[in-house]
Order: sequence, then C-alpha cells, then structure tokens
Amino acid sequence: MTAKMIKLRFFIKTLFLIITLTAAMVLQFACRTEIKERTKEDIYTYLREKMVENQIIERNIKDKNVIRAMKKVPRHAFIPEENRNQAYNDTPVLIGEGQTISQPYVVALMTENLDLIGDERVLEIGTGSGYQAAILAEIVREVYTVEIIYSLYQRANLALNDYSNIKTSNHDGYYGWEEYAPFDRIIVTAAPDHIPQPLISQLKQGGIMVIPVGPPGWNQVLWKVEKVNGKIKTTQIADVVIFVQLTRNK
Repeated sequence: MTAKMIKLRFFIKTLFLIITLTAAMVLQFACRTEIKERTKEDIYTYLREKMVENQIIERNIKDKNVIRAMKKVPRHAFIPEENRNQAYNDTPVLIGEGQTISQPYVVALMTENLDLIGDERVLEIGTGSGYQAAILAEIVREVYTVEIIYSLYQRANLALNDYSNIKTSNHDGYYGWEEYAPFDRIIVTAAPDHIPQPLISQLKQGGIMVIPVGPPGWNQVLWKVEKVNGKIKTTQIADVVIFVQLTRNK
C-alpha cells in the first residue's frame, strides 16, 4: 500500500469520525430541546390542574362542562410571553393595551351562570386574549366574539385559529352583533356603566346574559340578566368585582 493510499484512508476515517460526532451532538441537542419543551408543557399542565382544583372546584363551581373546559384549554397560550409565568395565578393578568385576562375563577363563575347545555349560540363582548371564547367554544355550538381594540383582535384571531366554531369581529361591542342575532346567551367581559339596550334586544326569549356593570373600581356588580316573556329579570351574582371598562368608539 502506497503512502498516498494510507493518507487517503486516514483522511476518510477521520472525516467519518467527525461526521459521526457532529451528528451525535446535533441529535443530543435536539433531544435536550425536546425534553425541555416537553417539561415546560408538563409544568403548565400540572399548574392548570392545580388551578382547577384549588381555584375552581374548591370555590363551588360544579358545572362539569366548565370544569372540563378549564382543564383542557391552555390558559398560558393566551397570555403574552413576558407575563406567561402568571398564567395560572389566582389573579387577572395583563395582556397589553391596558386590558387583562380575567381571574380563572371569574371566567368559570361567569361561564357557569350562563347555564349552558351545549347547543347554544353565544355572543361575547370583549374578546381580549381569546381565552374566554376558547372556554365557551369547548362547550357550545357557536361563539361570536367582538373586540374593539384592533391589536388584541389580531392576536386573539391567531390564538383561536384552531376553533372552527368561533367567529370574530373588530367593532364596538356596545352594539352587539346584529348580523347574527338573536343569541341564546351573551357574556360581557368588560364593564359598561349600564346594560346596553342593543344587547338586550339581541338576546333571545328565554336567553341569559352575564355582565358586570358599574364605574371603574370596587363598585361594579356582576349580573345575570334573563329575558322571560318579554320582560327582563336581573339577579346579582357578585357584588364586588373589578373589570376593565367597556371600551367605546369615540
């Protein structure tokens, strides 16, 4: 064997060794990344289960469909990255534009008071992060959700992309969504200073609306509004709630 052939064989073996080591390093990095991501999702799943157990069930939320939806929907996916570590806290969380995603218990309480069976068409005023719409979409036939702030509307559209039973719109929610009215249920996730007449008009006979009403601060009340035989019946759900004000077009 000539010296040239020996050098060639040595070069090929060395090259093969380099390629093998490089492939092993790439595979190891990929595995570590996958494990890291899986671990993060596992943590979120654990936190979500504890949220439902400690914040929802222990506070007497009994509707099985609400509990199931709260267990399933990844709340952290609807929160900006910088605040995602607060996703499963027992508090509202900032989502930008001066708006918040409601405290988990409040989401569950409002949803339960809609008395959902599963075949309803629901109007939501104040899409915000999209989380409440996702919870509703896990339970009912159709969700129509309105957001006045365009940047939030865009972000929520992306977050809700996998839901085929949700329609979104960017307009002033005070006026409801007449094109698709009437609705079996209406939920309002920001507080006006009175119950908007257009929403009452767009609520079906026998329908239910859940809405916070009042000025900014601690003087807001959460109401259950029912339309029975053409008349409006209001029942107080909670007398101390804090919601952002309902944003209006100027």
